[in-house]
Amino acid sequence: MAPPAPRRPVGTVTRGTTNPNRLRRMDRWIADTHGPALRRADAPIAVDLGYGAAPWTAVELLQRLRTSAPAVSVVGIEIEPARVAAAKPYERDGLTFVHGGFEVPLPRPPLLIRAANVLRQYDEGEVAAVWARLCARLADGGLLVEGTCDEIGRRHVWVALDASGPRTVTFATRLGSLERPSDLAERLPKALIHRNVPGEPVHAFLRDFDRAWAAAAPYASLGARQRWMRAVRDLAADWPLTDGPRRWRQGEVTVEWEALAPRG
Repeated sequence: MAPPAPRRPVGTVTRGTTNPNRLRRMDRWIADTHGPALRRADAPIAVDLGYGAAPWTAVELLQRLRTSAPAVSVVGIEIEPARVAAAKPYERDGLTFVHGGFEVPLPRPPLLIRAANVLRQYDEGEVAAVWARLCARLADGGLLVEGTCDEIGRRHVWVALDASGPRTVTFATRLGSLERPSDLAERLPKALIHRNVPGEPVHAFLRDFDRAWAAAAPYASLGARQRWMRAVRDLAADWPLTDGPRRWRQGEVTVEWEALAPRG
């Protein structure tokens, strides 16, 4: 009997746009928040899903995660076979590349899946099913991080999910390039970007953030970081933030998913 034909990877080919250091903000947040879980695990696996036309983001993910969890291994997964072939010369201890998609074809479940700039081309109605498929592939205690950033990583918004579903949304930016917090709206992940309209929570959040930013204008003389931190402190009075000044200093703020979840 002939062996069964290999299954076709689940998903569609992305544009593949990538640049070195593009995902540094997401990587550092993952290393900080998920690092303890990665350290506790035995030979944990992290996945860079849809790394694109060049393997830079997978190489950098390994470097950054190993500062927190030296035993972690990274697997880059791409649906385009030519991209996998091009990445193979970059393989080394702890870093491999395989052909696949949302089915995450690994023999052991990963403790982390990072999917950056992958779902932008999908319809909003497809996102929940993709999230569920990816979360089902996680190991116990695993984390899915899915989001979008600009081409050089100055502005980034991502959702963190576990087996129970979406937990938080993080907004991260290079503060020196920011005119107002709502500039981050263009980088909202697919689940939220079409919901930035009056009557939706994410629109109200960005509106309130802009107001807090305007009120914090006197702090601009002390630098963009001090203005950001003052604005975030004010925002915390009305929105359920999950982080604190240590992350705010990095140009980040994280809010509970339920506070921003789409209505209807």
